[in-house]
Amino acid sequence: MILCNWKSFSTDTETYTLEAFEEAVGDEFEAMMFKDNDSIPTVIWTLNYVIIVKKISRITNEIYFEKIPRNPVCE
Repeated sequence: MILCNWKSFSTDTETYTLEAFEEAVGDEFEAMMFKDNDSIPTVIWTLNYVIIVKKISRITNEIYFEKIPRNPVCE
C-alpha cells in the first residue's frame, strides 16, 4: 500500500515522526510504501531520494535508511 501522507512508525528504540524522519535524512517526504501488515515502511520517497528501509537484524526491530538518488546526473 502506498501512502502519500506520513504515517509515524516505531522501532525498538525510536519513533519516527515526519519531522524526525526529514531531519534524519535531510530531505522532504513525498510518499511511503508498506507491504502486507508491516508496521514499518519498506520504501520512502523524498524529493531527491528513494529510501530503502532495511532491518538491521531479525531479532530486533532496528532499521537503517539506504538513500538512492532519484534522478542521478550522468556526465
